[in-house]
Amino acid sequence: MPEATGGSTKSGVRGRPLAQAYRRFGEGDGLKISPLHARMAIALSESPDALRVIESAPARRRHPTAILAALHHLALSGQAPDLAEAIAAANATTATAAANAAAAANATTDAAGLDVVGAVAVEVVRRAGDLVLEVGAGRKVRGDEGGRHAVLYPAVAEVARRVGAPSVGLIAVGRSAGLNLAVDRVGISYSNGQSLGDADSAVQVSASVVGEGRVPQHAMPEVAARVVVDVDPIDVTEVDEARWLRACVPPDQVQRLTRLDAELALAEAAPPVLVRGGVVDVVPDAIASVPDDVLPVVITTWALSGLDLDGRLRFLQRLDEAATRRPVAWVSVEGVGVAPGMPTYGDRRASGHSIIGLGVFEHASMQATAVGRCWLRGEMLSWLADS
Repeated sequence: MPEATGGSTKSGVRGRPLAQAYRRFGEGDGLKISPLHARMAIALSESPDALRVIESAPARRRHPTAILAALHHLALSGQAPDLAEAIAAANATTATAAANAAAAANATTDAAGLDVVGAVAVEVVRRAGDLVLEVGAGRKVRGDEGGRHAVLYPAVAEVARRVGAPSVGLIAVGRSAGLNLAVDRVGISYSNGQSLGDADSAVQVSASVVGEGRVPQHAMPEVAARVVVDVDPIDVTEVDEARWLRACVPPDQVQRLTRLDAELALAEAAPPVLVRGGVVDVVPDAIASVPDDVLPVVITTWALSGLDLDGRLRFLQRLDEAATRRPVAWVSVEGVGVAPGMPTYGDRRASGHSIIGLGVFEHASMQATAVGRCWLRGEMLSWLADS
C-alpha cells in the first residue's frame, strides 16, 4: 500500500479537497445513480487512511467513479471476496424488498447493507491500496456503451433502403466496445405498439415514441462487417477488458448489468474489427476494411462533440474522399448543430435533445436528411421523416 504522505488531502478532485469531493459525489451525482456507490463514496470520504491511498494516485485517477470502478473490478475478479459478498447481500435485500408488492413503490437498498458495503470498501482500499490503484491505472471509466438500438435499427435500415444496399458494414465511431454493432440481433419494442428485430434475442430494449410519426418497419439488411474506430478500443473477447466494462456499471444497477452481459455475449459471438487511432486519421482505414460490394455505414452516436469544428469538418471530408468508388452512408445521432451539414429542423443548440440524421456520400456530394429527434440517449424518440 502507498505510504502515508501526511494528513493533507489538498490535491483533490477538480481542485477541491479529496474528502469534500467524495462526500459531494456521494450526496449528489452518485446518489442519483447508485445508492450503493453513494454510500461507498461517503465512507471513503470519512477515512483518512483510504484518502491517503487515493491521494497517491495521479490526479485524473482520483475521481470517485475511477476508484469505485476499480473496487467493483476487484469484487468481480475474486480479488476482493468480502466486498463481493457485501454487495451481493445488499442487492439481495433490495430484491427482496422490491418483490414485496406493498413495498415495491418505495423499495430502496437496505441502509444497514449500504453501511456494510461502505465499511468493506474502506477496508479494501486500506489493505490493498496498490492493487486498487493498479486496476484503475491507464483505464478510462466507460459510460453506458450499448442501448442505442431503438434509434439505430430504423436509421440503418432506412439509409440502406435509400441507397438500395442489400448488405452493410457497420462502423461505430467512438464507442469503444462496439456493442451497438449487434443492432441486427436485438429485439426492440416501442411505446406505440411497434416492434423491430428479434423477439427471441437475449437483448431486448424499449423506447418511448413521441408524436404521431411511425418508426419505419424496413428490414435490417445483412450485416457483413462490424468495425470499431476508437483511440482506445475494447476487445470484448478479452476477459479482463470485458470485466472492466462491467466494473464501470454500479453493482446495484442489476438490470443494467444483466443487459450488458447479454450485449457482451452478442459482441463476443461476432467480435468487431478494431481500428485504433484518432477518428479523423483512421476512419478511411475502417471504411476500406468493408468489402467492396457492401455499403459502409459510419455511425456516430454522441461522438463528434469530442472534436472541434475543424475536426468535424475533416471527418466529413474523409467520408467524402472514401466515396469515390462506392457510396458511403452516415448515421448521425448528435446534439443539435454538432454534426456539420446535417439539418436540425431549426432547433436551437443545447435544446436538450439530439437530431437523428442520415447522410449519403456519393460522387463528391452529400445528401443529408434529418429524420427525427431523440432524448435520453435514444430511450425516447420522435420519427419525423416519411419512409
